[in-house]
Amino acid sequence: MNKKYLVIVLFLFTLSIKAQDDKAKKIINKGKFFVYWGWNWASYSDSDIHFKGDNYDFTLQNVKATDRQTKFSFRDYFHPGRVTIPQTNLRIGYFFKENYTISIGVDHMKYVMVPNQDVKINGNINVGNPKYDGVYNNSDINLASDFLRFEHTDGLNYVNVQLYRFDDISKWFGLNLENLQINVTEGLGIGVLVPRTNTTLLNNERYDEFHLSGYGGSVGVGLNVTFFKHFFIQADIKGGYIYMPDIRTTVNASDTASQGFYFFQNNILIGGKFRI
Repeated sequence: MNKKYLVIVLFLFTLSIKAQDDKAKKIINKGKFFVYWGWNWASYSDSDIHFKGDNYDFTLQNVKATDRQTKFSFRDYFHPGRVTIPQTNLRIGYFFKENYTISIGVDHMKYVMVPNQDVKINGNINVGNPKYDGVYNNSDINLASDFLRFEHTDGLNYVNVQLYRFDDISKWFGLNLENLQINVTEGLGIGVLVPRTNTTLLNNERYDEFHLSGYGGSVGVGLNVTFFKHFFIQADIKGGYIYMPDIRTTVNASDTASQGFYFFQNNILIGGKFRI
C-alpha cells in the first residue's frame, strides 16, 4: 500500500478510536432521576409583621430574625429518627433533557425572631393587659417574652418546584474522565410555605400545627461534582422572597399574622442519579 494512504488510514483509525473513547467517557444524564439530601444555613431580611385578632390590630416594623441550625453531631445529623431536627433540604428530580431538570422538594429552614429587640409599633391592643393595652403611633416597644415569641422552627417549610440547568465544565480543568464530572447548576423555583409556627402572643395559648400560609420564589446557583456516574456532592447558594399573608398565631382561628421577607441559603447536599 502506498505509504501516503497508509498514513491517512492510520490517522483516520486513530480518530475513530479517540471518538469512541470520548463517547464512552461521556456521562448521559437525560432520562435519569436524582435525589439529594442536605443541610442549609439561612439568613433573612428584616420584615414588618402585622398581627390581627378580635381585640388587637397592630404592625411591628423591621423585625429582625435569625435561623437556628443545629450544632453538628452524628446523632442529630444522621440518625434516621432525628434527621429533620437540623435545617435540611430534600429533593427528587428528573433530567427531561441532557442539561435540564425538573424537581420537587422541601427546604426546611427555621426562622427565629430575635427576642428582646426594640422595634416600632403602630395600631391598637385591647386585650385586658394594662402593660400593653393602648393605641400606638410609631411608638417604641420591646419584644419581651410576655409580649411576643415568634418562630417558624418546625419549620419555615418551603415546598417548591425547581427548573434547573446543568452544564458540564470538566474540560475547564482539563478533565475528560468517565467517573468524574464537574457541573455548574443554575435555575429558579416557585412554591408554597407550610410552616409550623411556634408563637406565644400576649400570653395566648400557642398554635403549633402545620398551616398553608403563603408562597415564595427563588433563584439559585451551585457546583455539582459527580463520582462514578451515580453519586454526587453539591454546594448551592439560593435566594428568594417569601410572602405569608395567613400565619396562624393562636388556637383562635381569627388570630393571624402576615409578613414578607427575603431569604438567603447556603446548602451542602449529597445525592445520587439513577434510571428506573
